[in-house]
Amino acid sequence: MTVEQYFSGDETLQRHELRFGTLVREPSSTYAHQSVVGRLFVALDDHVRQQRAGVVVPSPMDVVLDREHALIVQPDILFVASARMTICRSAIEGAPDLVVEVLSPGTRRHDATTKLEWYRRYGVREYWLVDPSGQRIDILVLPDGEPRRFDGDGVVVSAVLPALSLTPAKIFDTRL
Repeated sequence: MTVEQYFSGDETLQRHELRFGTLVREPSSTYAHQSVVGRLFVALDDHVRQQRAGVVVPSPMDVVLDREHALIVQPDILFVASARMTICRSAIEGAPDLVVEVLSPGTRRHDATTKLEWYRRYGVREYWLVDPSGQRIDILVLPDGEPRRFDGDGVVVSAVLPALSLTPAKIFDTRL
């Protein structure tokens, strides 16, 4: 399938990606996964709006990493800095500045290996792997950074959003 064929289809909220010409559909996320995505999106969006730093977008949002080779992904959350807003069209046409993937049993390995390599290769500046079961956030500054792990009340340190004040405990808090 080409990128043009992919975009000529019907709009849907079902998660799917185009991986080098192959359409891959994914099952709906679990409650725990979506709860973490929701809390993290709100925290990041509030911060980015206050700082007027750019935009934060939750999935499903198509990110065209490689038009020629038909590679389109849908990260759980993405951030594009104000200076790069020209990549925000009907889809994101290029690498976001920051990408967040919330790990699920079915996607954990793919997110931590294959997607990491894609994000590294195509220019994402920072990649967050958020683990609800381990209640931790691993952050990699790409292309070559080693993962930094944050859990509990430790304040997350982001190279892309340096003024961010966020603790994993707040994101993983399931109390109503």
